[in-house]
Order: sequence, then C-alpha cells, then structure tokens
Amino acid sequence: MDTIWQPELEIGAGPKYKAVAKAIRDGVATGDLNEGTKLPPVRDLAWKLGITPGTVARAYTILTDEGMLTAEVGRGTYVAKARRDPMHPCGQDGGLDMPLEVDSTLHNSEAQTWQVNLISPHLPSVGQAPLIRNLLADIAYDPPSGVMHYPTRHSSLPARKAAAQWIASPPLGAVTAEDVVLAHGGQNAILLVFQTLLSGRKPVILVEELSYPGFRRAAELLRAHVVPVAMDEYGLIPDALDAAAKAHGAQIVCTSPEVHNPTCGFCPENRRRALVDVARKHDLQIMEDDCYRMGTARAPSYRILAPERSWYVTSISKTLTPALRIGLAVAPEGQSARLRRASEHSFFGLATPMMDLCAKLLTHKSLDALVTQVRKTNNSYVQAAVNILGGFDLKWQQDVPFLWLHLPEGWRAGAFAQAAEAQGVRIRIAEEYACRDARAPHAIRFAINAGVTLESFEAAIGRLRDLLDNPQDQIGV
Repeated sequence: MDTIWQPELEIGAGPKYKAVAKAIRDGVATGDLNEGTKLPPVRDLAWKLGITPGTVARAYTILTDEGMLTAEVGRGTYVAKARRDPMHPCGQDGGLDMPLEVDSTLHNSEAQTWQVNLISPHLPSVGQAPLIRNLLADIAYDPPSGVMHYPTRHSSLPARKAAAQWIASPPLGAVTAEDVVLAHGGQNAILLVFQTLLSGRKPVILVEELSYPGFRRAAELLRAHVVPVAMDEYGLIPDALDAAAKAHGAQIVCTSPEVHNPTCGFCPENRRRALVDVARKHDLQIMEDDCYRMGTARAPSYRILAPERSWYVTSISKTLTPALRIGLAVAPEGQSARLRRASEHSFFGLATPMMDLCAKLLTHKSLDALVTQVRKTNNSYVQAAVNILGGFDLKWQQDVPFLWLHLPEGWRAGAFAQAAEAQGVRIRIAEEYACRDARAPHAIRFAINAGVTLESFEAAIGRLRDLLDNPQDQIGV
C-alpha cells in the first residue's frame, strides 16, 4: 500500500535527519502509518520537505536498523510488522522455533546515496539482523550461562562446539571444541596467537610484502619487529621466505593463502607445500588468516599440510556481521592449552551472553541459507564492478568482498584516492598494506559495500571509471 503521507518536521537545533526519523515514529505511533505502508521514495520526500536526499536516506537507514522499517531492493521502504514483546522470546512472531524466512530482496538501506564508502566491506542485510535480535531477546529472557558468573571453559563449551561446527570442512581437517579458542573478532585472535608464540627481547614476524595491516598493529603492541617477504601472484616466494627466516631468526610467518588481502590472490597447494618445507627447515610457526573467505576453500589449509606448526584464525565478520566481534583461533596439535592460557590471562573469556549468542547463532537452522544469500548478494556487486572496470588491470574472486586494481599510467595511488574522495568514493591505497619503508605499487583496494543499493554502488564505480579514463598526472615546475 502506497502512501501520500507527508510529515511536518519539527526543525530545531538538532540534525534534520533526526526530525525526519521522529516524524516517522510519530506517524507509526498515531496510526497514520500502518504496517505494510510504503513510504515515499527518498528523492520524492526530500523534494517535498525541501531537504537533501541524503538527510531522508539517513533517517530511513536509522529506522531500518531499528526494525521499524524494512527496505526491499527495487521496491522501496515499508513500515515493518509490529515487533514482538522484547521481554518474552515467544511473543508475536511465534518464538524462535519458527523457521526464519530469508527474503532475497531484503536490504538494510533503501537509500540512493552519492557518498559511498569502499574502505571496508559492508555486508548485505538478508535476514541476519532480525535473527540476531530474536536470539538476543531469547538469551536476555533466559540466559543459559547466567549473568552472575565469570566465563569458564564449561560455560563456553556450547559456543566452542558451535564454532568447531561452523569451520568444519575437509580442507581444514578435524577440529573439535577443545581445539577452539574464542576471541573478540579476528584481530583479537591474531593478537592471541602472537601472545602465545612470541618470546625474547625483539621477536620477529614475517609477513607478505603487501599484507593485512592488522598483522603489523598486533606486532607493534607486543614490540615485535615485522619483516616483509617478497611475493608474486601466488603468494610468498619460498626462496625469499628462506632467506628472510635465515637472516632474521623469525618465529612466525603470517599469510592469507585462500584470499590474499589486499591483492585477491590465491596460493595453490604446490606453493603451500614448498612454503611448509621452508617453515620446517627454520622451525617457523605459520599463522593462516582465513577471515576473508566466504565460500569453500580451494586447497588444503596449513593445518592439514603442517599440523604441528599451523595456527588458524577466522571470524564471522565477512559472512554474517562484524558487529558481534566473534572470532576464533585454532592451535596446532598439542598446543591448545597454550593458546587457551593466553586468552584466559588476557580477558578470562568472552562475556557469557555473547557465548550463548554464539552457540545459538552458529547452529541455527537458517544459518546456511543466510550465508548463501550473503554470498549471492556480494557476488552481484562484484560482478557489477567487474562489468564496469573489467578493461583495467583488475583482480577479483567470486565470494570475496573486495577487488584490487593496478592504476593505469598517469595516476599515482595517493592522487587517485584524493580524486575519488572528491567524487564521494572512499578507497584504500596499496601503501596502507606495505611496511613503512617499503615501496608500494600504484594500486588500490576497494571493498564491496552492500549497505547501499546496487544502483548507488554501480554509480560510485562508474565515477572511479571516469577518473581512470581521465588521468590527472601533471608535470611539476
């Protein structure tokens, strides 16, 4: 049901988007906006109210996140069905035993926005938000682990079992609850591994010459020295790793073989085996960061190839939501107790309500459908970017929420990033992934932002295309 509803804004000293949001809340409360009512398109309401489309879009987004509105790609924004009593998990929606319907068109923002942030991935909302809200309500009503005790190995067991089930796949090998240590996101899992392994006055960590900046940040916290190692399109070069390990006496090598961040590269099995030989030669520990993989692994993990020295970290941030900060680390055979001590000595363990949520979320019957839909939606954005920028030196993979672009002659990475931001598009440059004194290529990484409509994303990529077609390199005088 469409509406010709038009609010009267109470314009005061506060932001106008808050006035729009309040007007919509008031309309729902008074019955002027009934369940299922379609709100005016962003641009139409903005024109009627004499404000910018971005102001209306922000109000719609806030209310969508609150659950008062729902947004459907290509259809519009609607007043949501009444939410159940938050004090009881078996309220108006029939309880958590009811199957969760996954709407393939559900989107967390109807906004057509000009400003598009492509710095970090933004997952599509395809049903995980209401699921998490329902699970939180269930836990608040009757928390399995209680709310008056410290977390313990016993209270974390259901969550660790769920996490072990979540990552179970043949390329990773057998993982049990005893192998899993829960962390506050993937970055915290990396830090835990470093805390477990590093020793000496000035420990050394080896990383790919372009690598996830979080490796360096965690190393800095522990006063470790980071040494970059040469790489090619297949990842670390074995001879370069051999030379670096010999020269620096390193303790750990960090790598992302399935989805290399930032280049979108993939390390095949034969290369991985060659790197394992080098690691064994120098008694290097291997930390495999698998946080960016959304689909099935394409080659055996280091945990299979070198089970005595491989540490595995991942999180739910790139498949479900980054908001919950649920990550995990898996130690090599016989090393779980050391990793667990690092966790317990750092923060005792995850908060018990978060462990309860983890246990319920990662075993929910709707999870596979949700993850499949997240991947499907992500891939539609990837394909849109490839269609627009495919004529350039572009690296990408299906089931990966970012792309890597070598800039054409005439563009320097820093200048391109500034020009892109002036066009409302924020990106990352290669320099951010290199060690401080290293030379970085003139390349950029841009992430998939499925928090805006596909049309807005395509328009942003189109503006990048216009810049690429018109380099602004100038001769200095």
